[in-house]
Amino acid sequence: MVDHEMLQDKPHRNVVRIGDTVRRPLQPWSSSVHELLLHLERIGFPYSPRFKGIDDEGREVVTFLDGDSGPDGWARVVDERGLVNMARLLREYHDAVRGFRPIAEAGWAGYDGDGEIVLHGDFGPWNLVWHGVQPVGILDWDYAWPGRPVHDVAYALEYVAPFRDDAMCLEWLAYPEPPDRRRRLETFATAYGIEVEGLVDEVIAQQEAVWQRARRLAGQGMQPQAEWRETGFLDRTAERIAWSRENRHLLE
Repeated sequence: MVDHEMLQDKPHRNVVRIGDTVRRPLQPWSSSVHELLLHLERIGFPYSPRFKGIDDEGREVVTFLDGDSGPDGWARVVDERGLVNMARLLREYHDAVRGFRPIAEAGWAGYDGDGEIVLHGDFGPWNLVWHGVQPVGILDWDYAWPGRPVHDVAYALEYVAPFRDDAMCLEWLAYPEPPDRRRRLETFATAYGIEVEGLVDEVIAQQEAVWQRARRLAGQGMQPQAEWRETGFLDRTAERIAWSRENRHLLE
């Protein structure tokens, strides 16, 4: 067992593994996320880290989930078995929170109001823990918020269909050849259990919503969104939304 390992070393986000725990900086909405994690533990949902409290340095403490994550996740969903397993895991999570009604006094990351369920909000292959093509854990719950389940589906589809050009698919996302985006969208939707009709519009709508949320958080000085604005990442995100609108025929 590793005693001490730096998982992320940024001025605004220092994440450290200590033994079988991970220590992460608190956010203004962290207590709402902790409420969610405690619910998932109570019902025996096996894929979420367990919240263990706040340490003496004011960091949240969660259990370490062993496996491959981060950039390793991209290749796992190129394989359609990984794509299907990811969709099934998302459905299992949504089913686990259908009866959950949080107090959430601290609010959520950039969103207010009620929703059908509490979404993960950042359900991409990099935030899953993988054993081969099987996801065994879900990481980074900071962007959980109440909303419609289709938003999580659409968010995932942006990255795993993917709503990206061929050059990015080949150079960065581990595809050996340009993907059949329509087939992959249908495969994910079927595995999750949702109709395909209207999903392209939902993906574009969630792209807009996430971009607007990032702009709001950047305006509040929150990180990493403020850095995204300074480095031009938010501008590139707007260009990706435009690509989705112009190339929707590849997915319909």
